[in-house]
Amino acid sequence: MTKEECKQVVLDIISDIAPDESLDGLKHDVRLRDQLDLDSMDFLDIVMELRKQHGIEVPEEDYPQLASLDSCAEYLTPKFNAVSA
Repeated sequence: MTKEECKQVVLDIISDIAPDESLDGLKHDVRLRDQLDLDSMDFLDIVMELRKQHGIEVPEEDYPQLASLDSCAEYLTPKFNAVSA
């Protein structure tokens, strides 16, 4: 999986848990919580959906690495590739 595909997975999850949020014009290098009305429960839902849909575990100490779309891609792409290998 490429980094762009990984970003799309995260965007798809966000659109499922926060359907009223507009994802148009989202800056990939800015914290998601600074751009969207996501609270801590929404963030946990993202982590839970990554595990449920894709088998990816994100330990709590790694949560800061999921701050922006770019950092999500950096952190998750190797995990997606390890799961699918």
